[in-house]
Amino acid sequence: MAASLRSVVRAPCRVFLLLQRAQQTQKTHEVLRVQFIAPALRHFFHSSKLSSSDGVGDRGIESSLESLSRYKDKPWEYLESEEYIERYGSKPVWSDYRRNHKGGIPPQKTRKTCIRGDKICGNPCPICRDPNIIIHYQNVNLLQQFISPYTGIVYDPTRTGVCMKQQKLLNTAIETAREHGLISSQLPFVDYSAEDYANSHGAVGHTPSPPTTTLGEPWYPWYGNIEPDERELARVKKIYKAYLK
Repeated sequence: MAASLRSVVRAPCRVFLLLQRAQQTQKTHEVLRVQFIAPALRHFFHSSKLSSSDGVGDRGIESSLESLSRYKDKPWEYLESEEYIERYGSKPVWSDYRRNHKGGIPPQKTRKTCIRGDKICGNPCPICRDPNIIIHYQNVNLLQQFISPYTGIVYDPTRTGVCMKQQKLLNTAIETAREHGLISSQLPFVDYSAEDYANSHGAVGHTPSPPTTTLGEPWYPWYGNIEPDERELARVKKIYKAYLK
């Protein structure tokens, strides 16, 4: 009888401990979800994929996304913030990035994308790893970090480590910024010689006036003295005999 009473008393305690552990694990899953999914969906802050049945979890996720999306409307303000200066300083966002690859020779192309659905890779590219970095054609300070100041050519993704998806967005944003006049377009300087375009030599000189206007005489004096080779003339006539009248 005493053993049965002890088992009855212990059963609610065990159930309470199990419920407490389940609640703790649920909270840790929500924190991890906010930490890893939020950067993956930084362009879709109000996506339906972030909906959850738990109201408390929804409020936590929305508050974290609001803190991450404070630069969504004006992404160029992030590059002037203290947070950016503390993290990157005066260097480009890709200066301290190192790619992960097998062997000593890196591949000729970077990965297609760092984010696939709700999953993010272990070593995302310099743009995907920071949710506050948003590619926009008005974000000139960010775009200039991916353009060579000497040639005006966009850096290859193998140098910056940017994934191919973000590289396409960069190229589109840079072209749009150049069309709007926000980024200067550098054209190659060609040093030409004036002698190449002068009209002092005979090939491009003025046409001389005819020596005479008598009918039947050639315009140039040397044109009437030209006599074709008889052998060459006979060969050409033989080839085009069927077409000659």
